[in-house]
Amino acid sequence: MLNEFKKFALKGNVLDLAIGVIMGAAFGKIVSSLVTDVMMPLIALIFPAKPDFTNLAWQGIKYGNFIQITIDFLITAIAIFIFVKAINTAKDKMSKEEAEEETPKVDAKEELLKEIRDLLKK
Repeated sequence: MLNEFKKFALKGNVLDLAIGVIMGAAFGKIVSSLVTDVMMPLIALIFPAKPDFTNLAWQGIKYGNFIQITIDFLITAIAIFIFVKAINTAKDKMSKEEAEEETPKVDAKEELLKEIRDLLKK
């Protein structure tokens, strides 16, 4: 049973998942800081005061808190989208550069020798 657990725990997918969770938690702090420290002050520039809906209620139903959490979620989603878009753009640029580097340049003499070889085969 211990061997089975070792196989399960050390399987690539489980390790990838664990790393993803840890990195996700760390990335969550970055996104929270981006929303709190960068995006909300920009929104405060547009509106006279920082929008806060948490105190809105109607007969004990705190719909304002729901509105606030929804707005926070949308801002966080936008921030994550911007991060992912920037990372994907950088990855695409790097993969194009690597592809250009990997294409071997054929020497003119080699090309001529290949043509001679192909003619001799005929």
